[in-house]
Amino acid sequence: MNKKGFFITFEGGEGSGKTTQIKKLAAYFEKQKKEIITTREPGATLIGQQIRQILLDTDHQFSSPLSELLLFTVDRLEHLASVVIPALKAGKIVLCDRFVDSTIAYQVGAQKVSYNTFNLLNKLIKIKPGLTFLLDIEPEEGIQRARARAVLNRLDKKKLVFHHQVRAKYLELAVQDPERIKTINVMGLSEDQVFTKILAHIKAIGEKL
Repeated sequence: MNKKGFFITFEGGEGSGKTTQIKKLAAYFEKQKKEIITTREPGATLIGQQIRQILLDTDHQFSSPLSELLLFTVDRLEHLASVVIPALKAGKIVLCDRFVDSTIAYQVGAQKVSYNTFNLLNKLIKIKPGLTFLLDIEPEEGIQRARARAVLNRLDKKKLVFHHQVRAKYLELAVQDPERIKTINVMGLSEDQVFTKILAHIKAIGEKL
């Protein structure tokens, strides 16, 4: 068992391949005999599953973006308390599909929630990922991939300008925090090629894992 855990998050727009790459990295760590868990936001807890249904259901429309922000925050607090923090304390590597950067990209970047409001709530979040992979994709391509994969959810169905705003905010975050956020442009790359780039970053911090 690792003496202390390590928190890795995956970020990116719709159809960027986060789920696939998390599975590949989980399999890699398992071969390395590392103790890991994979998780996601929203929806990793029983309460979170209900919140996820509300947030992504196309029948649900919010009159205020603050309602979305509050629901994401409740999901995150439950997720941290019951899944992430216990796993890290047990010395496990946690691979998470979306975290705080998603909230900034979607709610602040695209929904135009003020940073002051976001920061007020984000003070409740006491941990930060040690490493974040931003899988960057053109929204047009990402939505096409998402449509081919499954029925589009409420956020998938937002107008393209919304998804371009999400992408712009993600890229802005990556520039602000390049030590933590590793951007990988997935356009034109196979799943294996993307994973090779991810693995290079993982090996570069090997002593921390």
